[in-house]
Amino acid sequence: KFDLCLQFCTEEGQETMAALAEIAAGFKVESMKLSDADSGKVLWQNTEDLSQPDVEHEARVPKKILKCRAVAREIVFSSEEGMDDFKLVQQVLFKGNCIEEWHFKFGFVIPGSTNSWQSVIEAAPESQMMAPSALSGNTVIRTLFYNGEDLVSTSQVLLFYV
Repeated sequence: KFDLCLQFCTEEGQETMAALAEIAAGFKVESMKLSDADSGKVLWQNTEDLSQPDVEHEARVPKKILKCRAVAREIVFSSEEGMDDFKLVQQVLFKGNCIEEWHFKFGFVIPGSTNSWQSVIEAAPESQMMAPSALSGNTVIRTLFYNGEDLVSTSQVLLFYV
């Protein structure tokens, strides 16, 4: 606690907090799309701002996405402020427990820009996959957006497989 107070109670710490608040206020997820990485066919897309940290969003995703060898995820985001080291951590929570976690690095973000970021996520072997009926309504995708080590925003999406 003392180190945290020293970090943010100093004038420099308060400037860091203010800069972080500006980054968070100017950050928005414009859209997200999930596609079959092999065929390119779009399986789900959304234009709701998923970067609102206090909202648990819902997504109805076709269960055939679980049969894909790999899924391409495209995030379009905008940022009013520049970021030197933008990255995200994506966690899959099943009934509140983290069962998978991936780390992705974007790098430098130009101030006042809109960016498209595509990542490919390979599926687990079929023998390790859970049934869509077990996952549906019990799985949350939590995405933590960072600039360096500083948390910018958090997104939570509850999945329903249809």
